[in-house]
Amino acid sequence: MGPITLFDKSFIQSLSVDESVWFDHFFLANVCPLFYVETLADLEKQVRKGRTQEEEVAMVADKFPEMHGSPNAYHVELSIADLAGHSVAMTGQIPLAGGRHVKVDGKRGIVFEQSPEAEAFIRWQRGEFLEIERLHAKAWREALSNLDLGKALEHYRAMGIAGKSCKSLDHAKALAEEIVTVQYVPLQVMRLLHLFLSIPWELNDQVFGRWRRASFPALAHHAPYAAHVLTVDLFFQLALASHLIGTERASNRVDIAYLFYLPFCMIFVSSDRLHRCCARLFLRSDQEFVWGPDLKKDLANLNEYYSQLPDSTKNEGIFSFAPVPPKEGDFLIAQLWDRHFPKWRQRKQDQAAKQPLDEKKLIERLKRFRKAPGVPFDEESLKMKNVDMLSINRRVRKRKGSWWQVPEDLDVGDDD
Repeated sequence: MGPITLFDKSFIQSLSVDESVWFDHFFLANVCPLFYVETLADLEKQVRKGRTQEEEVAMVADKFPEMHGSPNAYHVELSIADLAGHSVAMTGQIPLAGGRHVKVDGKRGIVFEQSPEAEAFIRWQRGEFLEIERLHAKAWREALSNLDLGKALEHYRAMGIAGKSCKSLDHAKALAEEIVTVQYVPLQVMRLLHLFLSIPWELNDQVFGRWRRASFPALAHHAPYAAHVLTVDLFFQLALASHLIGTERASNRVDIAYLFYLPFCMIFVSSDRLHRCCARLFLRSDQEFVWGPDLKKDLANLNEYYSQLPDSTKNEGIFSFAPVPPKEGDFLIAQLWDRHFPKWRQRKQDQAAKQPLDEKKLIERLKRFRKAPGVPFDEESLKMKNVDMLSINRRVRKRKGSWWQVPEDLDVGDDD
């Protein structure tokens, strides 16, 4: 498990299965909802001759980061929560949806079961698709091809910015940022939030009543994450209107939406040119964008490097012989670890000084937390600093591609 890394579908699609094993192993992958819906949408997409839509989806699903992938909560739900007063951390953590709060021996814990998205990818690997998923895929493709900018332009005119032409992407970002960082026309900003986030009208009082009672401070101060999402959307619309982003690809609207999830990662990796141009504008100083083909090449080199090991070593599982990236050589992955985990090269010496964990007792404790019934929770218990244990349940293949992800001779029971 390494740096928290947001990725897009174009990057995962470019990898071989073996390369995807190493990406999953050396990065904590942020699986944002767009990856799920984009993969699903392939059921309604034209695919290359000689391959069915189901086969195309299964190929992507086979590379899903099952070991260390964590599904990010949906940006609309996070934005509404932020507007309602529930702060959203924007410093690199992955906000997880759901979770059952439990208490065992006076200790608090949160248990996350296998996510519905992960379950779906497992089925898709086997070529199994539900009818409701096919209907969603069709609706998603239709939504992509029927984007209407008319309503947004009406609100722009009311705010006095419709006629402004942006000379560069940086200019478009600055103009979008101005709207959310100054005390702009609050009614128009509310309407834009409704338009871009599809906020149900029945949540008006809960979402906007708090803002009104605070005398409409700048959105960026009132609800920073909702402001980030709105800034990305405004930037995109302004860049489109100024012909800085092409209008010929309807999928650009989906591609730009990956930027909604930038606050929840350390690294963003993509093979999409739109991301390569625009992501830099929304990254914090401690984040970086990695061009997908560069990381793919490094993963291929890493796969070749470990392929030279004897079979007896490889059969022990990748956690055994590759707990961290190679310390020798000039691997990009090691450089990324250096920048985001600067002390990882000393980890082995540090761990040697610690008392070894009693793995059997730890596993038993985890099982007790997993089986514990849910308990009521309050606002304080939601804070991770007050949680003693976090359990995330995953279903992982013992062997994926050419690699044993766990020891070949590991005896795995139904409860493990």
